[in-house]
Amino acid sequence: MAKKKLLKELTLLRKEAELGGGEKRIEAQHAKGKLTARERLELLFDRGDYDEIGQMVTHRSTLFGLDKKRFLGDGVITAFGKVEGRPVYAYAQDFTILGGSLAEAHAEKICRIMDLAVQNGVPIIGLNDSGGARIQEGVVSLGGYADIFFRNTRASGVVPQLSLILGPCAGGAVYSPALTDFVGMVEGSSYMFVTGPNVVKTVTHEEVSSEDLGGSQTHAIKSGVTQFSFPNEPSAIDGFKKLLSYLPQNCEDSVPRLSYKSVNENRPELDLIIPANSEQSYDIREVILNLVDPDSFFEAHKSFAENMVVGFSRLAGRSIGIIANQPLYLAGVLDNKASRKGARFVRFCDAFNIPLLVLEDVPGFLPGTDQEWNGIISNGAKLLYAFAEATVPRITVITRKAYGGAYDVMNSKHIGADMNYAWPGAEIAVMGSKGAAEIIFKNEIINSEDPQSTWLKKEQEYALEFANPYKAASRGFVDEVIEPSDTRIKLIRAFDILENKVVDSPKRKHGNIPL
Repeated sequence: MAKKKLLKELTLLRKEAELGGGEKRIEAQHAKGKLTARERLELLFDRGDYDEIGQMVTHRSTLFGLDKKRFLGDGVITAFGKVEGRPVYAYAQDFTILGGSLAEAHAEKICRIMDLAVQNGVPIIGLNDSGGARIQEGVVSLGGYADIFFRNTRASGVVPQLSLILGPCAGGAVYSPALTDFVGMVEGSSYMFVTGPNVVKTVTHEEVSSEDLGGSQTHAIKSGVTQFSFPNEPSAIDGFKKLLSYLPQNCEDSVPRLSYKSVNENRPELDLIIPANSEQSYDIREVILNLVDPDSFFEAHKSFAENMVVGFSRLAGRSIGIIANQPLYLAGVLDNKASRKGARFVRFCDAFNIPLLVLEDVPGFLPGTDQEWNGIISNGAKLLYAFAEATVPRITVITRKAYGGAYDVMNSKHIGADMNYAWPGAEIAVMGSKGAAEIIFKNEIINSEDPQSTWLKKEQEYALEFANPYKAASRGFVDEVIEPSDTRIKLIRAFDILENKVVDSPKRKHGNIPL
């Protein structure tokens, strides 16, 4: 009898969840151009097939009207299934149930799925769509957030953690996504901010819209909080499925490697990309696309710090991470944002055994009071630290300029790079020939009959002596000067020979990166 009574109660609960205003809530979600939590999970998992955990869990507080209805799942669906044939854990907050607000049972479900992900070495994806902490449950809600933050931190570098923001994300709710490896947002419906527009207006008297304060474009371009901005939810979910295809399951797993049949790996197009005039720009993405396997480059953080390009790709079927200076934007200099962007990406790849390819064309660090006052020293040091700490296979190709301290920072041989190549036109020096000549030959230029002509002559003299890759190669700082068209061949061979690289790091609790 007890069993029949329980089954009857569960049936009533299901009907209450599905029919008690549920249809109207779903319609409201669709009217906003948003999918429901279950529709999102069906798009994520292969064939829409997944197993749910904690389906019968309901909220525990009975205060302030919460005793009148019970909702199965307590506003979050936790599940597991396969994405492209590989196991994945996921949770999807359900905005149609109490605004997806987080409370005790809601948080416990997320914590459980995260614990399972770490225990089994499987990626975890969070589909965030929540109004924030459930006010009716008070400090219990805040404790639930802290429990999740703690697990985010413990899982960091153990399994890939991905966060898709598919609705509002405010207050404490923003910190869990910020602790994960990659964040994706949807244009027009995703928002992230610690304090919303109304609070901002009350405290600072500043009027700002939700979109300008914390929309996808704001965080993709200005803050760098999100690495991906998508036009709609299906494209966002497809994008994260593609991202997963480049990642191992956990920190002890090998990177995915697709079957690859070698053909002619010579790329003559690369011989024509670099302009004859070193002052002219070019798009480093053209170099990347000619080096990697066809249609395999997946860029991250595309609109943030555009003087640095980072992303995943495949080389002869093997997943690799790419960090490249972009001459098309600010001449490819390193600044505060680019340094942080590069450092974060390097550390992620190193944590998950993803080999690194660095394409270098950098005239130095961006000068100016804005850069100095905003910490270019410590931010540049972050990128330096990230490269120096990394133990994965690391290869650098100097395509053109490698000046000053930026030469050291961009994965030079001196900070542990495994292989360093340079193209014949590469300029490796303390600074550009023009500025160097002006400093070294200052008196001679001033006292000459034709200062301009003398300056030009000394510039050419300096360039002949230093602004080429052969001096560096003669000291072993560059392993080989190669033709651009041969670069892909060299990289495939080098990554093959470095595949089983082992580094014995000093025994320590952890380093102290200059945050």
